[in-house]
Amino acid sequence: MEVDGATEAPAAPPAPAIPSTALASAAPAPATNGEREDAGGFKLKFCTVCASNQNRSMEAHLRLSQAHYPVISFGTGSLVRLPGPSITQPNVYQFNKVSYDAMYKELHDKDTRLYTANGLLNMLGRNRQVKWGPERWQDWQIGIPRNEHASDRGSQGTEGGVVDVVFTCEERCWDAVIDDLLNRGSPLNRPVHVINVDIKDNHEEASIGGRGILDLADSLNTAAKEEREAIGPAAFDMASAASRASFDERVPEIVGEWQERWPNLPATWTLAWF
Repeated sequence: MEVDGATEAPAAPPAPAIPSTALASAAPAPATNGEREDAGGFKLKFCTVCASNQNRSMEAHLRLSQAHYPVISFGTGSLVRLPGPSITQPNVYQFNKVSYDAMYKELHDKDTRLYTANGLLNMLGRNRQVKWGPERWQDWQIGIPRNEHASDRGSQGTEGGVVDVVFTCEERCWDAVIDDLLNRGSPLNRPVHVINVDIKDNHEEASIGGRGILDLADSLNTAAKEEREAIGPAAFDMASAASRASFDERVPEIVGEWQERWPNLPATWTLAWF
C-alpha cells in the first residue's frame, strides 16, 4: 500500500502500535514511548517532507520531536491522497484545510474495519497528536514566523520559519523541493542542506526510515555543535554561508558514514539556499 501516493488498494499490514493516548484526542501528546531525555544545548532545526505529509514525513517528524529537535513537516503533492476502498477510489483532501482529526473521524465513520486493518486510522491517530493537519511545501512562507503552530510537536525553535536541514523521503519529493527553492531565488541567502532518504511508502518502512533519519540528525547535530564551539555561537548562529562553511564541508562525509550504517536507505545530498 502506498500511503502518501494512494496508488494502490490497501494491502499493507497494520502499522506498529501507537499508544492508546494517540487515539483519544487531537491535542499534542505528552511524553510517550520513544520519548528521549532532553540533553539540552544547541540543536539544528529540521524539516521532513514526503508526498502527502501523512506517513513517512510524519513518522520522522514524531521521532525527531521525541528527541527534542525543532522540526516541521510538509508534503509536496498537489493534494493529500490516502488509499480508499479500491485503487480508483482514493480519499482526497486539500492541504492546509483539513485536519488529521477530521480525516480520522471521516474514515472511521466510512469503514472502521477497513481503515483499521490497513493502518490508516492508526496513522492518523498518531498524526493528530503531532500537529493540526498536513501542510504543503510550496505554500510554506520561508522566513515568516510560524506562531500559529505553537502547539505542534517540535515547534519550539522553529518559530522563525527557517530550518538547517530538510529531509525528503522520496526522490520526486527531493526534486520538488530543490526546484521550488531554485524558483524562490534564495531571498534569505541562507544555506540549507537537502537530504533525500529513500523510504518505501508503507507503515513498516516508514518506521525504519524514521529511525534512520533520527540517527542521521544526531550525527549532523554533533558535528554542528563541534563547529559552533570552534567558531563561536554568535557567528555560527548567524547561519550565513561563511559562518557555516566548516559544518557544511563535513556534511557529505557524515552522510557517507551514515549510509554505511543504513545501506537499505539510499541517500542523496545537496546544499541549497533559502
